[in-house]
Amino acid sequence: MRVISGSAKGRPLKAAGTATRPITDRVKENLFNILGARVVDANVLDLFAGAGSVGIEALSRGARAATFVELDRAALQAIRANLELTRLSARAKIVRLDVFKFIRGAHPEKFDLIYVAPPQYKGLWSETLKTLDSRDLLAPDGIIVAQIHPKEYNEIALTQFELYDQRKYGNTVLCFYRRRLV
Repeated sequence: MRVISGSAKGRPLKAAGTATRPITDRVKENLFNILGARVVDANVLDLFAGAGSVGIEALSRGARAATFVELDRAALQAIRANLELTRLSARAKIVRLDVFKFIRGAHPEKFDLIYVAPPQYKGLWSETLKTLDSRDLLAPDGIIVAQIHPKEYNEIALTQFELYDQRKYGNTVLCFYRRRLV
């Protein structure tokens, strides 16, 4: 696991332990190729952050800020270590909290990119999207990306958001959501 591009390119990242499943470099590279320039100056929310690989990649590629939400102690230590290794701590905020409590809390800021990568096979990805759907955390032109196993995918009814793209890479599916077009 490493930073693929940007100011911290090539820096290795520490794993978060056995409690998380890190995104592969291949999937991460494809994700950021799809996101392209929309990462520059973005405010990123990395939910179920694990080792922080996605938020750190976004910061390395010019994101304005990244908030990492994680509850697991080993993962939080990995995020802190990885932010130090990449020298990106100044634009990062680490929140030790249950993701659903975080989403339901008061937030004065909006996020341009929300990345959701929960533990597999627990239905947490759809529960997270439904919870996000009931709040106002996404910026008007922002997107939500959910990282799931293909067997987990099922269509979900959302009020604010719609699925507009889906990409499969081996045993990983990236689902892209945006505000529903009127």
